[in-house]
Amino acid sequence: MTQGHTITIEQGAQRVRVVHDGQVLAESGRPLVLHETGCPARYYIPSEDVRTELLAPSDTTTYCPFKGTASYWSLPDAPDLVWAYEDPKAEVAAIKGHLCFYEVEVVG
Repeated sequence: MTQGHTITIEQGAQRVRVVHDGQVLAESGRPLVLHETGCPARYYIPSEDVRTELLAPSDTTTYCPFKGTASYWSLPDAPDLVWAYEDPKAEVAAIKGHLCFYEVEVVG
């Protein structure tokens, strides 16, 4: 990690839900919570807890020097709504197999 830049990942105890236009896209009681310097906490939800059949792969990719290359998925009215690091860097290997949404509701 760059000096002053940290990433920590912890097992979340909260129940989280992702709803878009009234449709539940994900619900999990076992999210990972990723804390990164300068960024809001992000919930990474196990792929088994995400309704991936509703999502279409996007051509978008982004690169993070700390996490690796992210792939994105979309809904018809919500481009690049969710992303995942399919081959994350070793320091954040725990997020492999998890998806992250911009808007996550903590329900308990």
